[in-house]
Amino acid sequence: MYDELIDSGDLPLARKSVLPGTGFFLPDSLEEDVEDEQVAAALEGAEVAVVADADADGLACVALIREAYGDVQQIPEPDEDDEDTADEPDRDATDADAAALEPDAPISEAEPTPHAVALIPASPHNVEDALARVAEYGDEGIDCYVCDLAPDRYEYVEDELEAALETAAHVAWYDHHQWDDEVADAVREAGVDLVVGDSEEECSADVVYRSLEYEFSAMYDELAAVTRDHDLWLREDPRSDDLADYAYWTDPAEYVEVVREYGVDLPEWVQEFIRERRVEKEALIDQAVTRAEFREIGGYTVGVTYGRCSQNEVAEAMREEGADASVVVKPAGSASIRGTDEFERCHEVAGKVNGGGHPKAAGCKPDIYDDMLDYANHWVTRGAVAKRTILNAFEAVVDEELEDDATDA
Repeated sequence: MYDELIDSGDLPLARKSVLPGTGFFLPDSLEEDVEDEQVAAALEGAEVAVVADADADGLACVALIREAYGDVQQIPEPDEDDEDTADEPDRDATDADAAALEPDAPISEAEPTPHAVALIPASPHNVEDALARVAEYGDEGIDCYVCDLAPDRYEYVEDELEAALETAAHVAWYDHHQWDDEVADAVREAGVDLVVGDSEEECSADVVYRSLEYEFSAMYDELAAVTRDHDLWLREDPRSDDLADYAYWTDPAEYVEVVREYGVDLPEWVQEFIRERRVEKEALIDQAVTRAEFREIGGYTVGVTYGRCSQNEVAEAMREEGADASVVVKPAGSASIRGTDEFERCHEVAGKVNGGGHPKAAGCKPDIYDDMLDYANHWVTRGAVAKRTILNAFEAVVDEELEDDATDA
């Protein structure tokens, strides 16, 4: 296949909005081989492995752990010759989703110099792979942390977690998503120090901040607070959008080291980078908002749309149009589900379609794609099958709610 056919960097926005990025078309085998090499390099000589979601919350956890262990800082410098023409990563696990990160961006490069605290980026759908790599490439007696990730079922991570526990001296798991009690009990019984925060009050960085026996400076207290502002969609501090966007667009390793050096007040070269990227971001948001449709389901108004976009802003636009809940289906097949004070069962909806998350914010990837023809249909129909599948899940959850109300009455 010609490179230009999968490189969406120069596509008109109307077309870029409906197609996944370059990374989507890379074979899993290629990605797995590269990730094996990168993790092996990162873990060589490392004292600590941190398996973390690659959004602002998960990466803030990495920054906190590196600070607590006194890890060396590697402060990145702006590259004046870099015009940043890479595709926008279409990450769907941003701030609350417990669905798969979409492989829409080229594979990240390894950090230039090994850290004592190694960063192993992961997503809810491949946390078991990250744990397996820690077991295989980590030194005997390494400490292992898992941050901002929640398995839907224990059996998904059982074997890999057992292997990691055999290699590591200590495994701690810090999160704030909705955990099934049986899954949490099984993880703890396996020997993991699991701490799950209140998803309505804390982000995962908060959980790490209060769980580690370390006196953090005020800068890290502020980092956790501003990360929480976006991750829980409070939006009271404008800097939280900057953190979320920067984590979304830049390499995870760079993000961690920048916030370790500058905290939440990002340097001018980073702010300029964000401003430039937001021009396209806003245009992609507009494309998705224009496609929005609204459905009435059991007394709730559900907005649904399709597009490669920042799902939170699109969901907010649909809320302003009267949606009690919103669905943003992405070109790579996953979807973000956002709720409001009127609808707080997003994680239940996602749970019926191969996902999970929080009451007001969740993610999923319906199991409806058997081959590339299904994806082609997905792009041409703007996610018609995925939309219908998720709306059916809404109907099922609302029906269950009505049955519960009738039983209580």
